[in-house]
Amino acid sequence: QVQLVESGGGLVQAGGSLRLSCAASGIRISINDVGWYRQAPGKQRELVAKIGRAGSTTYSDSVKGRFRIFRDNAKNTVSLQMNGLIPEDTAVYYCVSGVDISVGGVSGYWGQGTQVTVSS
Repeated sequence: QVQLVESGGGLVQAGGSLRLSCAASGIRISINDVGWYRQAPGKQRELVAKIGRAGSTTYSDSVKGRFRIFRDNAKNTVSLQMNGLIPEDTAVYYCVSGVDISVGGVSGYWGQGTQVTVSS
């Protein structure tokens, strides 16, 4: 049984930082794509960061330079360091993993999500 459990969400003021974590079980993130999607009301689902099997990272233009994704293969966890947060970053953030999560993440496994709220 695959389970992805996110943590670290919360309320932060603009310009602040937050770190999200995802603990995976039943799936080895080191041999899969793993990344973070976010969903805000009235907005399209967005893949904000991804790390591939070989360790290559990809970021959306909206977060490039502010967010960083990294993984700990020994612990089978992945984290998202978010710096310079702006109100537009407010969303539910989901940990997603699978063979290929680039096409909307529909074929991957999803966590329950964690809320990030950025106040101005």
